[in-house]
Amino acid sequence: MKIGLTIFLTDYSIHVVSLARRAEALGFESLWLPEHPIIPVRSATPWPGAADGEMPQYYRETVDPFVALAHASAVTTRLRIATGICLLPERDPLVLAKQVASLDYFSGGRFIFGIGAGWLREETEIMGGDFDHRWTQAKESVMAMKALWTDAESEFHGKYYDFPPVHSFPKPAQRPHPPVILAGTAANVHKRIAEWGDGWLPIRISPKEVRAGREELNALAAARGRDPAGLTISIYGVPPEPETVRAYADAGADRVVLRLESKPETETLATLKELAEKLL
Repeated sequence: MKIGLTIFLTDYSIHVVSLARRAEALGFESLWLPEHPIIPVRSATPWPGAADGEMPQYYRETVDPFVALAHASAVTTRLRIATGICLLPERDPLVLAKQVASLDYFSGGRFIFGIGAGWLREETEIMGGDFDHRWTQAKESVMAMKALWTDAESEFHGKYYDFPPVHSFPKPAQRPHPPVILAGTAANVHKRIAEWGDGWLPIRISPKEVRAGREELNALAAARGRDPAGLTISIYGVPPEPETVRAYADAGADRVVLRLESKPETETLATLKELAEKLL
């Protein structure tokens, strides 16, 4: 079982350089960073992480994941770096493809592209996304980026993105491209993964649901002629308890991603040491 970490990095939390160095030294496998480019001051959409729908303050204050992950990659050699998650309808795939490829190139092929379509309607719409069809838009974005990552002369013609032949370099170090890991538990998530993704990143899910998801992914992959072993399952925001980690492993998960609180360096480093002693 691979064990990664995730945190909302802010200007008052641990610095990403200190976090990445210590995480690698202790033996953690990966570091996953979320994004919210902006958060509307007024919003009618409830946060799905709590019964009262109240969004934590650090959602409003988190740093850009690509800038932070570039710092992390520069001070490590083994730690996988990942977006957890990148909100595709809020980004231009022409620019994003180069950011992903550059980060994968400079990190020596250590990038994992965790993606999602967003849950906060007001944010998505401010950033230019089509919230009601956000996964259709996300798929089109991935298809456009795959062309940009793999073709010497890349072009794409779709509903949301349309461009003539262009040059986009560098190409990613991982060939044909970094793994594209889809977040969420939407009804069609497994079909999307089997069709155009490389793995699943669910949150707030039970081991029983993971086992059922693994079985569905295996069947869908086989039906499409894909090797089911090539589709990974990473559980996001897992409580740091050995029995919980074992339960997810037994259910078919390949990785768990432990959630760290947005706290200063001294507290966070102490937590990392405790987690390593307990789980690694």
